[in-house]
Amino acid sequence: MKRLLLAAAALTAFPAAAQTVAFTNARLVIGDGSAPVEDGTVVVRDGRVVAAGRGVSVPAGVPVVDAGGRYVTPGIFAGFTRMGIVEVDGVSEANDAGAGNTPFNASIDVVPGVNPRTSAITLNRAEGITRAVVAPQARGSIFAGQGAIIDLGADMDAVTKPRAFQFMEYGETGASRGGGSRPAAYAMLKNILFEVRDYARVPGSFADRGKDALLTRADAQALVPVVNGQVPLLVHVERASDILTILGLKREVPALKLVLVGASEGWMVAPQIAAAGVPVLASALADLPASFEQLAATQSNIGRMQKAGVTVGIGMINDDEARQARLVKQYAGNLVALNKIPGASGLDWGQAFAAISSKPAEAMGMGTEFGSLRTGRRGDLVMWDGDPLEIGSAAVRVYIDGIEQPLITRQDKLKQRYLDPKEGVLPKAYER
Repeated sequence: MKRLLLAAAALTAFPAAAQTVAFTNARLVIGDGSAPVEDGTVVVRDGRVVAAGRGVSVPAGVPVVDAGGRYVTPGIFAGFTRMGIVEVDGVSEANDAGAGNTPFNASIDVVPGVNPRTSAITLNRAEGITRAVVAPQARGSIFAGQGAIIDLGADMDAVTKPRAFQFMEYGETGASRGGGSRPAAYAMLKNILFEVRDYARVPGSFADRGKDALLTRADAQALVPVVNGQVPLLVHVERASDILTILGLKREVPALKLVLVGASEGWMVAPQIAAAGVPVLASALADLPASFEQLAATQSNIGRMQKAGVTVGIGMINDDEARQARLVKQYAGNLVALNKIPGASGLDWGQAFAAISSKPAEAMGMGTEFGSLRTGRRGDLVMWDGDPLEIGSAAVRVYIDGIEQPLITRQDKLKQRYLDPKEGVLPKAYER
């Protein structure tokens, strides 16, 4: 056990080089929505997938792992989290998700707050999560700031892509942040977007009034890539009518790359979402009206949107998203089981796994890099001891960028520390 802990510490301090490895005799999941491939092989060279499928030849000299018929899948891409920026919600010193006492909003960047050593990253890595969308929380405006894509590797370089998107609130939360009503929030939104377009045309003429401004210079600068369509705008919205309002933004600002988050009533306007080409990071199992904007929530939401042609991945907004990204596996499995209920709409197995791998990556515009085992993708893959969508299954090997990761968690260390309750030369607190 001590050797394992020392190895984990070494990995944390010094990131290893990308490995070349092949998994053979696997129940191989490509992650693109297709069914698992029996007796499959995947080859990763220098951190990239070079081949995956049945009948793939392993080049000479490549180390081989015999999966023994176990599932080998892409790493899970957690579609919406606050992982790495929150340790303890109620302790301000350990919660960097949002700021309520600052003139800055859209310009806030989560990257300085990401802590690769937070316990949630270690725990979720051991559960097969390899990448995650990390979003800030709106406090002083409808705009929360710039989110990032992170990896869950055991090193101190967690950020895969900084300033990967802008996050904002609409609906009930947006109304409270934008003046007390949806019309007020929408007026604020349009005014901000128009001001940003003016700023982009002549930055030097922008008047920044500091804390008294609706939009600071830094916020305007951060929103220029959003208005120009270079950076996605993630919008938390639940009610069907609110979804249509947000979709209408594209008429005002055609270049916007919208991504809907939550979307409990998305099934009611699924054809319109599909026609607009807007992807969704949906809450998987919201089936109770937790708020007035979720009165039509149903577990069939994702299945119905998918059938309408919407690109849908699973996200976890307002669902312990700082710590429990690992629950997306269970949620995806429940969507498979939902097909057995008369009148319900779920997903088949391949579609359900894609909802936690390739679909969130595609929603974020990163499907050519992550989320599947297609040729050229990053070498994020997991071998499991059972069906990964069953709650009793565990990850037995995890690779990120072709680097095998330690699976030891704080819980494992505590178990070993107190397995023998007797004190040694020093108290237990001094043991590694």
